[in-house]
Amino acid sequence: MRTERSARGPAPEHSRAEIARAGVALADAEGLAAVTMRAVAAAVGTAPASLYRYVTTRDELLELMADQAGGEYSYDELGSPHPVTDLLTLARQALVIYRRHPWLLVVAPSGGLPGPNALAYIEHVLAVLDGVDLTGPVKLELIGHFTGAVRSFAQLEAEQRRAVRDTAQWQDSVAGYLLQIAAAGQHPHLAAALAGQAASGGTEPQEPLFDRAMTGILTGLLP
Repeated sequence: MRTERSARGPAPEHSRAEIARAGVALADAEGLAAVTMRAVAAAVGTAPASLYRYVTTRDELLELMADQAGGEYSYDELGSPHPVTDLLTLARQALVIYRRHPWLLVVAPSGGLPGPNALAYIEHVLAVLDGVDLTGPVKLELIGHFTGAVRSFAQLEAEQRRAVRDTAQWQDSVAGYLLQIAAAGQHPHLAAALAGQAASGGTEPQEPLFDRAMTGILTGLLP
């Protein structure tokens, strides 16, 4: 809500959007540690002291950067009669944004007030939920649970990438380990679950794990 320029003084040479884009480019290329006030000032061609005319702290800069990334959602595909379909569309986009900007997982999800792009996202999700029989406060809680679930999935995926793990190979490795444990006979419920998995003969739904997980979560959250 802060105006871009004060009532007095010269017109600003830069904008907060320009500064946010510079910070995003730095973070994408070199990681979040590279985003300093000095480095961002150099990227936009101004002195470090001048940058404080636009942002007062580095935390404020990170808020602007996170909101800038939030502007990458597209809402053109929304409009399905089924809320889960639209929310799954947004969830897939969110996962892509996290992959494009992994530093977003380091920025605290509730570190500041939602900016214009975050508010636009909330507005569109509420529009998707418009016909759902939930109160306004519950819908806002649902948005928090929904975005938190996507973030958790993206965090796990990023951790596996850092560990240089292929997801399919990792899942096979875990499955083999659990089969050995179950064979010892001390975990009968685990053995029964694994036996059920083997008995299915690969007939379980083949959609990606992310889609299955998010569909289950959303179906549980919606009445």
